[in-house]
Amino acid sequence: MTDDFRHEGPRRVGQVKEVTSLANPIIKDIKALSLKKARDESRTFLAEGLKLVIDALDRGWTIRTLVYAKAGKGKPLVEKVAARTVAAGGLVLEVSEKVMSSITRRENPQMVAAVFEQRWTALTDIQPNGSETWIALDRVRDPGNLGTIIRTADAAGASGVILVGDCTDPFSLETVRATMGSMFALPLVKTTSAEFLKWKKSVDARLVATHLAGAVDYRTIDYKSKPVILMMGNEQSGLPDDLAQAADKLARIPQVGMADSLNLAVATGVMLFEVRRHLLTLEGAK
Repeated sequence: MTDDFRHEGPRRVGQVKEVTSLANPIIKDIKALSLKKARDESRTFLAEGLKLVIDALDRGWTIRTLVYAKAGKGKPLVEKVAARTVAAGGLVLEVSEKVMSSITRRENPQMVAAVFEQRWTALTDIQPNGSETWIALDRVRDPGNLGTIIRTADAAGASGVILVGDCTDPFSLETVRATMGSMFALPLVKTTSAEFLKWKKSVDARLVATHLAGAVDYRTIDYKSKPVILMMGNEQSGLPDDLAQAADKLARIPQVGMADSLNLAVATGVMLFEVRRHLLTLEGAK
């Protein structure tokens, strides 16, 4: 990748460039972020939309490159984000709509997109306490499910999301879109099944997992006396035996009708709001 994009070595003063060619090497690097390999190698990802970019900057995420369409030039919020990017040593690109569509893979693209550095939290740094709720996802495969779960976790006041095993990449464009900016608000952890099981033994938290066998009604479990780690299984196969056996409680959501299961993101939302129910109130409600 180009030096402009990677910012290797000392961070240099930001600058603004006008780009109209799809063959521009920096544009090629940004487009390559649709591939996990490129995201892993550069440890960066693409986020689109002015609100998402502002949210990320406000929460201290490191911006590498800001891209805005010519139509955004002169708009106060776009100009402000461009100035913040320059001040942070990032690169600012003013591009044609054709280039923006190519980057975002949309016919009607957002006016602004940006490349940010990835941010991961180490599992060993997580020590659940008080009324915290952490979500652990075993081999979640669908980007939309993961993004929706991250968004729901943020809405419910969860403390973070732990990805166990071979999960889909939270920094893919599809997942980032589905989080609607919530990924910038929550710690993300990735770990192996063995590391997760070892960590679980070292923390004083209740591991509640959804499971079909030997499970109790999810509404009857004590979610108040300890921090909770809510564990959800793979979309197709559910939880493997070793993770299920490590749970302090196995929960099940009662169902009727022909459907034999719930969508993973929906099931996680149902569970999460029950876990957090005693902590959530409507502002101004009696």
